[in-house]
Amino acid sequence: MDLSALRDRLTRIDTELLQLVAERQRLSQDIARVKRSTGYPTRDYAREREVLLNARAAAERHGVPPAVAEQILRLLIRSSLTTQEQALVAAEGHGTGKRALIIGGAGKMGRWFADFLASQGFDIEIADPAGAAAGYRQLGDWRESDLDHDLIVVATPLGITGQVLSELAPRKPMGLVFDIGSLKTPLRAGLEALVAAGVRTASIHPMFGPDTELLSGRHVLHVDLGDPDAVRAGQELFAPTMAAQVVTTLDDHDRLIAYVLGLSHAVNIAFFTALAESGEAAPRLAQLSSTTFDAQFDVASKVASESPALYFEIQRLNEYGGESLEALTTAVARLRQLVESGDEEGFARLMLKGRAYVEGRAAVRG
Repeated sequence: MDLSALRDRLTRIDTELLQLVAERQRLSQDIARVKRSTGYPTRDYAREREVLLNARAAAERHGVPPAVAEQILRLLIRSSLTTQEQALVAAEGHGTGKRALIIGGAGKMGRWFADFLASQGFDIEIADPAGAAAGYRQLGDWRESDLDHDLIVVATPLGITGQVLSELAPRKPMGLVFDIGSLKTPLRAGLEALVAAGVRTASIHPMFGPDTELLSGRHVLHVDLGDPDAVRAGQELFAPTMAAQVVTTLDDHDRLIAYVLGLSHAVNIAFFTALAESGEAAPRLAQLSSTTFDAQFDVASKVASESPALYFEIQRLNEYGGESLEALTTAVARLRQLVESGDEEGFARLMLKGRAYVEGRAAVRG
């Protein structure tokens, strides 16, 4: 066979593989229906392990690297879980016959919530001066609404969310109101105004980005504002998903987020800033990269592509942000001191202490 014929055969095999993937997706939908009817959980870790072990064994028999087979099957499992999770969310129909208003729904996370709630059966209205969100009814200004919705989501930029919450309070909306801000202490006045007005008020922090499809392994934080019913209502929205839901207080939320978001963002911003100002050309470093450098560079690249305004707000508006930045400054200064003084034992203690912390976190996460 000549090269052209070989390539044609390869193309046919690729098509057959995709047809099999499509069949697997259809089976995933059938599995989702069976799991719903029997009360079986969407995710079965024992079954996933069995599938991966079988794939590795079959790969060895056919002369395929087991790691390649496992990587392919992990992608297919993730796709299958996404299909099953979305089917379950839609089947639960928590929003059937209900209306939801999303203030700021033309933004990325606002649009995510519009799609998520619509999949549950909610009738969605979008109020966003930035423009309409395709597929949804547009409300010019939320202030012109009767606010008689079952659910109001405030998905505006963090810098104005507090103002929106405060303006909502005297209107006393009938339904559940919640924000999705990544920080909560800047919203304290608005949240407290809603609670004082007797409005069912929640505060939710989805710990994922707008490109997220599968919520397995993702966290959704719920801030307890003193209304258990409102917390439960917020949790019910995510109950059909595989997201891990955590309830916290307003102050604890921002103190922890100073490290989970603030510190991780700062490390990556410092990393790509050091590179950008090093004088070393990016193509040259790309030729000399390492496994660790590439992994760090990938994370830093994602941070660099995000909104500077949002990331500045996360650093600037967190009352606890200085604590994590000080911890980073101290750690870098200590590392430099150990290296410059030739203190190998101190350096080793630093590494071992960090290893113990990392292993402890891994043990908790399972």
